[in-house]
Amino acid sequence: MAIQHPNPWGPPYGGPPPVPPSIPAKDLRPRRLWYAVAAVVGLVLVGAGIAFIAVTVVDSVNSVDTARSFPSGESRTFRFAEGKTKAIYVSQSGQGHVDCRIPGMASGSMTQPSSTFRVTAGSRTWERVFEVRPGSSGDYTLTCTSDQPADFALGDKPQVGNVVGGILAGIGCFIAGFFGAAAIAVVTAVRRSRHRKRLTTMWTPAPQWGPPPSGPAPWPPAGPQS
Repeated sequence: MAIQHPNPWGPPYGGPPPVPPSIPAKDLRPRRLWYAVAAVVGLVLVGAGIAFIAVTVVDSVNSVDTARSFPSGESRTFRFAEGKTKAIYVSQSGQGHVDCRIPGMASGSMTQPSSTFRVTAGSRTWERVFEVRPGSSGDYTLTCTSDQPADFALGDKPQVGNVVGGILAGIGCFIAGFFGAAAIAVVTAVRRSRHRKRLTTMWTPAPQWGPPPSGPAPWPPAGPQS
């Protein structure tokens, strides 16, 4: 009967690698709270952007006194203050020729602006057609006509710079909210990943075996004799 001798090198060496430790998420830094911070920062900046645009739109709509509008061909008396510029707006069905007059006001007080400015209130669009800068305060009668069905209203002179600035500020808040929240979330994720790797390296147990044996195998091999 053949006799099998054990491994002449002695017991086998090596084995499965050590299992990496499981790192609890609560032990990683920075804390997951920063993900919530990123969300809050994004929401706050987006909310600020909405507020900027909403306030700008509301101010533009309220600048036209639509409650005291009057139809083409009729007149209405308004109070004008010396040196304060007011604007005349028209809401008409087409691009009709518009003419407005203020009897008793000094010549040159009414001018036609070089740029276009429109305000949408509800289902109607009001376009600025004239600006009035009176030389003296008082009550003046405004008469306007158009060759299209139209209504006229007096309002404040539009502050185009403020309107553009408010809209740009709102857009800027949207952009800052998106990129700010994304940056915080990405930095948090990267740093937590690096921290996990460091802890894994520190907590992984050392191998329980040494290097493989070297040198010639012993002869005769040790083992049971037949």
